[in-house]
Amino acid sequence: MTAGATVLRPMRWWDVEAVQRIEADLFPDPWSVEAFWSELAHVPDTRHYVVAEEGGVVVGYAGLLSSVGQADVQTLAVARDRQGAGLGAELLDAMLGEARHRRAREVLLEVRAENTAAQALYAKAGFERIGIRRDYYRPGGTDALVLRLRLRDE
Repeated sequence: MTAGATVLRPMRWWDVEAVQRIEADLFPDPWSVEAFWSELAHVPDTRHYVVAEEGGVVVGYAGLLSSVGQADVQTLAVARDRQGAGLGAELLDAMLGEARHRRAREVLLEVRAENTAAQALYAKAGFERIGIRRDYYRPGGTDALVLRLRLRDE
């Protein structure tokens, strides 16, 4: 591996503090450390979480919830100083690959209505808007767009 190469690997409990720092920097309503621990308690049964690491530093993360025939991207974030370099697409691809592995027929997610960069990422991956959740994100009552990607039967 060369210096600066990005490695995706399973998220572990010792990653939670670094992940939560990114979360708190990016979102006005960040998940708590306890929320991440709670999610990790369900790996691998119904959850799948990964971190992106560069030079031993966590620079992004993503998580997936799966149930019979359906998966939901629970979270996806890239550190501010690494945004725009394709890392979000890499994390999303990892979540979609896991959804296919778990035989999901569709993948759902919510995205902030004002987050046009994330919406562009999801549109490029083939997600379509299927709804809106008014006042979904707190504080501030920001709307969430509900997006869906239908996966091909393989």
